[in-house]
Amino acid sequence: MTVPALFEPITLRDLTLAHRGWVAPMCQYSCDPVAAPGVPTDWHLAHLGAFALGRAALIITEASAVNPEGRISPQDAGIWNDEQADAWRRIVDFVHTQGIDTKIGIQLAHAGRKASTYAPFAGQHGSVPESEHGWATLAPTDAPFDGYAAPTAMTEEQILAVVDDFAAAARRAVAAGFDTVELHAAHGYLLHEFLSPMVNDRTDGWGGDDDGRMRLPLAVIDAVRAAIPDGMPLLMRISATDWEDIEADLTFSSRFVTLAHEHGVDLVDVSSAGNLGAPKVRGGAGYQTGFAERIRRDTKVPTSTVGMITDAVQAEHILLSGQADVITVARAALADPRWWLRAAYRLGYDLPWVPQYERVSPSRVY
Repeated sequence: MTVPALFEPITLRDLTLAHRGWVAPMCQYSCDPVAAPGVPTDWHLAHLGAFALGRAALIITEASAVNPEGRISPQDAGIWNDEQADAWRRIVDFVHTQGIDTKIGIQLAHAGRKASTYAPFAGQHGSVPESEHGWATLAPTDAPFDGYAAPTAMTEEQILAVVDDFAAAARRAVAAGFDTVELHAAHGYLLHEFLSPMVNDRTDGWGGDDDGRMRLPLAVIDAVRAAIPDGMPLLMRISATDWEDIEADLTFSSRFVTLAHEHGVDLVDVSSAGNLGAPKVRGGAGYQTGFAERIRRDTKVPTSTVGMITDAVQAEHILLSGQADVITVARAALADPRWWLRAAYRLGYDLPWVPQYERVSPSRVY
């Protein structure tokens, strides 16, 4: 049987992933902000566990804050304390004990000036006040994101503390049994804010020019790389462009990815946007694959691509045409947690079901 490109294994450092179909991180806004802030729940177990049963090769958890102020919303998950790490360990153990070769990684994040906001389904928009379990936010600047409360520009002491928080969260992730760690440097959150000249208006050593704006993300990469085993791959998600000056953004992003790789990042997940309230996004099926292709070509660093990839043939074409090394799916996985089994059937490949579901005949359900 010819193995489709989508189901070829890929090895990053000492970790071999069974195939190239992964789950993108997707926030669930399902933690209790009062009784157990940042602690993942049974919802997270069911949500992420379903992808393991569906034969995803790698599951990346939702953005998990490295400190309380780094949460996107009061309901977001974290990994800044041992209670949270213990709850994550239960989920990791479930994924690892299904008798199938799914791996799981955690996305470490700090939301910066886009923190302390309402969950999407809360019926309200904008910043959450302290009376509703919100908090004051930190960023490279004191300029607010559209419609949000103004942040406080970080001091150097606060910047260095965030670097330490990322490292501590990475150590907890290793102790919890995660197979890999991903850094969130996209979508207008803290690391992306520091990278962007549209947000980072600092004139000290943490801004001022491209090198200064890269300083915090590279410091975080160094700290996390030192905190995890040499054989564990380090992933990073970036926004390749904010859709204003695409060519300039891609040139900058390629330079940043080259440096990130030199500092220890093994694969870059290429997304876009986040620093502008109304970006001029030109959408459509696979609308971000060209960004992954450009960065992959310019840097020779492995990339994954994400965004409106829903069909197995589409995913196969992206890989065969050299646009990316890995496909990450999000909404398609929510709609069908067994997307990878369906994709295998569509491509004429025999991807075994978990033993409990072996009675299923794909030809009768797909």
